[in-house]
Amino acid sequence: MKNLQHIGKTILTVFLILAAFGSSDTYAQKKKKGKSFKSAQVTPPAKKDKDSKKVSEAIKKLKEIDGLFKLYRDSTSGSLKMVIDQNQIDQEFIHWYYIENGVTDAGSFRGQFRGSKIFKIEKYYNKIEFVTINTRAYFDPESPLSRSAEANISNSVLFSGKIEAGSEKEGKYLISADQLFLSEALGAVNFTYASRSPFAFKLGNLSKSKSKYKSVNNYPENTNLKVEYVYENKRPSNFGSNAVTDPRNISVVVQHSLIQVPDNDYEIRLDEPRVGYFTTQVDDRTSTEVVAYRDLVHRWHLKKKNPGAALSEPVTPITWWIENTTPLEWRETIKEAVLKWNGAFEKAGFKNAVVVKIQPDDAEWDAGDLRYNVLRWTSSPNPPFGGYGPSFVNPRTGQILGADIMLEFVFHTNRVRTSKLYDPLSSHDHSEHFSPNGQEPFFCAYGEMLQDNMLFGSAVIKARGEDNMVMDGMKKEAMMQLIMHEVGHTMGLNHNMKSSQLFSPEQLYDKEVIKGKSLTGSIMDYAPINLSPDPATQGHYYSVDIGPYDNWAIEWGYTPTDETGLDAIADRSTQPELIFGNDADDMRSAGKGIDPRVNTGDFSNDQIKYSIDRINLSNELMTKLKDRYTEQGNTYQELRMAFYMTHGQIARAGDVISRFIGGVYIDRAVQGQEGATQPYTAVSYADQKRAMNALKDHIFSPDAFEAPSEIYNYLAMQRRGFGFSRDTEDPRLHDRVISSQKRVLDHILHFNTLQRISDSELYGNRYKLSEFMTDLNNAVFKADAGKSVNTFRQNLQIEYTKKLIDVLTGERYTTLAKSMALYNLQKIRKMSLSTVGNISTKAHRQHLKLLVDKALDS
Repeated sequence: MKNLQHIGKTILTVFLILAAFGSSDTYAQKKKKGKSFKSAQVTPPAKKDKDSKKVSEAIKKLKEIDGLFKLYRDSTSGSLKMVIDQNQIDQEFIHWYYIENGVTDAGSFRGQFRGSKIFKIEKYYNKIEFVTINTRAYFDPESPLSRSAEANISNSVLFSGKIEAGSEKEGKYLISADQLFLSEALGAVNFTYASRSPFAFKLGNLSKSKSKYKSVNNYPENTNLKVEYVYENKRPSNFGSNAVTDPRNISVVVQHSLIQVPDNDYEIRLDEPRVGYFTTQVDDRTSTEVVAYRDLVHRWHLKKKNPGAALSEPVTPITWWIENTTPLEWRETIKEAVLKWNGAFEKAGFKNAVVVKIQPDDAEWDAGDLRYNVLRWTSSPNPPFGGYGPSFVNPRTGQILGADIMLEFVFHTNRVRTSKLYDPLSSHDHSEHFSPNGQEPFFCAYGEMLQDNMLFGSAVIKARGEDNMVMDGMKKEAMMQLIMHEVGHTMGLNHNMKSSQLFSPEQLYDKEVIKGKSLTGSIMDYAPINLSPDPATQGHYYSVDIGPYDNWAIEWGYTPTDETGLDAIADRSTQPELIFGNDADDMRSAGKGIDPRVNTGDFSNDQIKYSIDRINLSNELMTKLKDRYTEQGNTYQELRMAFYMTHGQIARAGDVISRFIGGVYIDRAVQGQEGATQPYTAVSYADQKRAMNALKDHIFSPDAFEAPSEIYNYLAMQRRGFGFSRDTEDPRLHDRVISSQKRVLDHILHFNTLQRISDSELYGNRYKLSEFMTDLNNAVFKADAGKSVNTFRQNLQIEYTKKLIDVLTGERYTTLAKSMALYNLQKIRKMSLSTVGNISTKAHRQHLKLLVDKALDS
């Protein structure tokens, strides 16, 4: 027992000793930490404001450029410094940029707007930051939820630059402007990197040493800098077009504008789905409505000089300047077209809302100055458009702050794009340029379509033996229609692809009925040239005034009134001449859209008849082309072009007709609106059958796209150097025909179209899938069953059979469509067993049998 006690005492003693050592070590550590803390306290403090380098000292040798943001330039190197005033910290501004000069190879062209955004300037310790603000959400300031407005929303720090001089005491900070503007910090310029193709044209890397300022202009409410961005690509795989001097060094000139947010009494106007304005999309995050949209309409700030008058001039009119580069003979026509919009603004209560002036030859401002709205001219190597009318807005309100209209000289020539000589069916109609914030498309391809139709119209006028006065009159009308269309965009209006229903074909062919009028409900449509089958009844080729929809849309957008007044205007949308459908609804691409009236290149309230008339007119013209375009001493280039344009008119008419099959008419009237119908109404059985018969007779028939045989020998391109080295120079006639037929097949056998045919049977469609696919099978095969098949039809039948196999094996097709595809393939196999016909036909039918057998056996 004693031994145990002794052992216990010994262990306790050792423990106490160890504990004492541990306590001593802990104390020592605390002591060291204490010394460290004390030494940190006596470290000299950071420099106080009075010791900071002053802005006034840092800019002594620099040239001042006063304005919204003061800039200081080094006269030796050209570099820039920028001063941020203390009162600009935590304030919002607008950044807007556009392409002053570029190359279409790189997806950039003169006058291309790249969008506007709100940014805030923040100070973070020794840095100045530019932060883009997310403006897509609205919070009612009276709602407690507004306190969480920034939750789960990411703003974007565009730029973070070190403060080189200045202090809070001095009230200003100096930063390097080069780091902000000579980089792509404010907005992307090079989008070619996104292309996955190794053969695509690429700009390469931005060169810091070669990029520079082209001009600096400073004003009290905005700071403008034009920057030449130089991109280096030491080993380009694509040398670009003839617009590219050297693909290793490409310049893109961009104007950046930093703008004071307007402080005015502009009143926002929220979007109305029955009228077509461009908008800035905003979600109301404090609303309990089913549709919590608060989309801001884009429009100018018009205010009456005399608010009490029914008709008053605005305090500040919308002033357009015709650039001094504009040919003298076109200026009066352009002015007349722009001023046509004053009639619409009178409906909204404004007199002389639009003013047109000519830029003096000795003007000290250029078209890039955002204080001026300019109709500008270019003659590009690769014209990206015929006309283009963008605008830019305050993202907080939707107020339009400025606009330009770009016009290409190619519109007035017989010159076509090089690509169209190889493939005139190619078109920019299917592509849109989207704004960087992903909100609205702002690219208009109408000028290109208008030029195609002008060339076709010129061919018809020439074939009819009309004089130069008729030709000049047609070109003047085309110019007016283009200008009115693009000006409409700058007023805030987007496309109205549904408005071509205004007149019947008979009325369009009657010059007295259409005299002095718009040929469509809206000038914002993509209408083709109006050509009467009988030259004696030919009236206007193009619209010479804006349409009834345009007057109504401007009335809704600009009339100073309350919500009740706006609703009363919008409730007239069911009037036939005011129907509306924009690009979101249109049917240019296969399977896209559902309403055949919302289309491009269509005309009249009977599009099928008008399209058939256009096909017949084109076929008639084909018989006259060789005589009219064969002239002593000329090459055959113009004849080839006229042939291609005429062929393209037939193909486009086929596209228009095909959209009626499986089509559904849309009515966007609100519930209870006078004149409203049900939202969805299937195209009538009669019209779908009429469309199918038209395709059978004019697109799929054995003589479809037929031209006089003697013309084929003369479709020769004019030689230019080694221009044929890329491809053979022959016209590839079979490829052209099957390409046009394939476009129609792509749509009517698209999985969306086939599903819609079945679905719409539930709400009125009587043209059942089984009947349609039987009719289509007959259209492709019946006409030459039991006899020889010509080579054009052989191509069609092979392409159609392959389409049916795609339907049978494709993942996105319904079982109903697959069943009918199988049924038709089995019928094709049975027909392919026929031994009637020439050797080519027999070989063709064996090919069909092989395709079907392979598909059914897999």
